[in-house]
Amino acid sequence: MSVGTIVTIVLLMSVLVLGVVLVQKIFKSATSSIDDIDQSVKNEISKLFSQDESKRIVIYPSSRKISIKKGEQGQGFAFSIRNVGKEADSFTYEIAAEETGCKELNVEEADNFIELGRSGEIKIPAGQIMENPKLVTFNIPGDAPPCPVSYLINVEKGGEIYTSVSIILNIKGE
Repeated sequence: MSVGTIVTIVLLMSVLVLGVVLVQKIFKSATSSIDDIDQSVKNEISKLFSQDESKRIVIYPSSRKISIKKGEQGQGFAFSIRNVGKEADSFTYEIAAEETGCKELNVEEADNFIELGRSGEIKIPAGQIMENPKLVTFNIPGDAPPCPVSYLINVEKGGEIYTSVSIILNIKGE
C-alpha cells in the first residue's frame, strides 16, 4: 500500500469515530430535554393538586385550552387523577369529542383526531395521585377546518362517574 492510501484510511477512520461521538451527544441531549419537559409537567400537575386538596383531576395546561395548527401531530395535553377514597381503587377514563364549533366538522370526525390516550385504566393508591400523568395527543389533518372542538374526559370508579371535565381544542389555520 502506498503512503497516500494509508493516510486516507486513517483520516476516514478519524472522521467515522468523530461522527459516531457527535451522533451520541445529539441523542443524549434530546433524551435529556424530553426528561426535563416530562419532569416540568409532573411538577406543574403536583402544584395544581396542592392548590386544592379536593380536586379529583387536573389538566395541564391548567387553562384547559390548547391550540394546534392544521397538519400537526403529537401535541396535546396531560392529565392526572387523584384518588380521594380511603382505599386503592381502579379508575377508567375515556375522552371523546363533545361538540364542534363549525358545521364543516362533525363530532365523529373530531373524535378521530385523538391520536393517543383516548381511554385507559389506572390503579391509584388511597389518597394519592397518579404516578405518571397521562398524555393525550392529537393528529390534526391538513384538510381539517379551523374551529374549536370540545372534548369531554369522563373518569369512572367502580362503574360510576367519578369526575368529568372538558377541554377545548382550537384548530388553527396554517
